[in-house]
Formats: sequence, structure tokens, C-alpha cells
Amino acid sequence: MPHYGLFINAPLGAEVPTDEELAAHDGFPEQVASMGGKEVTGWGMLPASEARTIRAGHVTDGPFTEAKEVVAGFCIIEARDLEHAVAIARLNPATWRGSVEVRQLFM
Repeated sequence: MPHYGLFINAPLGAEVPTDEELAAHDGFPEQVASMGGKEVTGWGMLPASEARTIRAGHVTDGPFTEAKEVVAGFCIIEARDLEHAVAIARLNPATWRGSVEVRQLFM
């Protein structure tokens, strides 16, 4: 099955999930499996304030972006096709406060 990246975006300043959201994320792999997919891996990230950005050899603190949302985590899933991956991504608890971007991966 093809692999898809689910890129989890959270409102800037609210990247740390609540206990309820963490519990829901723990149950996400089981939900993916129940839909005929598989979570290959998944990781959350520390808040964007802990990030460093390197551009043209210069390092700056934090994300270098003017956005209302920042990347807060990601996971890789196996799904039959893009529509299947989107159906799975809709279940991700990150959609409660933020968004999930779905992209097919290739090597």
C-alpha cells in the first residue's frame, strides 16, 4: 500500500496537546487499523518556540514563518489511495483545534 504523511498543524502557541488529545492520539493507530490502514510511525514535536530555523547559513530562534498554525507533529500511514488516507486523517485528534495535511510519500 502507498505511504502518506499526515502533517499535524496546531495554532501557534497551542502546540502542546491537552491530556484528552494525547489520550486520543494514543488510540489513533487502532482507529487506522480498523479502517484497513496502518500507522507506520508518529511523532509529536516540542512547541515552535523551541525550534531553530537555518536559512542561507543564518540561524534564528523559533519558526521563521508568518502563519497562524505551525507543524506540531507528523505520522506516516499506509492507505489504499489518497481518498482512504484522507478518511483516516479526518479521525486524527489534531483536527479538533488545528489541521492535518495529507501528502503521498515517495522514495
